[in-house]
Amino acid sequence: MEGFRFSTDVRVRFAETDAQRIAHNATYLVWFEVARVAYLDEFTAGYRAFQDAGYEATVVETHVRYLTPAVFDDVIRIWTRCLDVRGARFRYEYELVRVGDDARIAEGWTTHACVDAHTLRPTRLPQSIVDAIARAES
Repeated sequence: MEGFRFSTDVRVRFAETDAQRIAHNATYLVWFEVARVAYLDEFTAGYRAFQDAGYEATVVETHVRYLTPAVFDDVIRIWTRCLDVRGARFRYEYELVRVGDDARIAEGWTTHACVDAHTLRPTRLPQSIVDAIARAES
């Protein structure tokens, strides 16, 4: 996908589908989370290290545009990038395509705030994370 440097794959599990074998709309947000954690594992020390350093990343806004249904046993490639890293805020964008026919399944984004894990008050992203994202997206 143009403009994206990272992807991870998921397979649509039966438990994620409705009676028609179509992936439930809420599942897409779970897939977004899978992609975010994989992105951080690839380009930083990982989300666990972020937490161990005393931070959390809270979701403050989400958007999903559904384009083509994903069905049981489809393999979905989730293209992910992180943009708009400013202060405590950052945003991930996603493009989901079905592996095999490259059908666009969905697109969306999530906006996050970095917070102190103990007080839950907003705090700037650690410079090491800012730098790692800048390297990943350059």
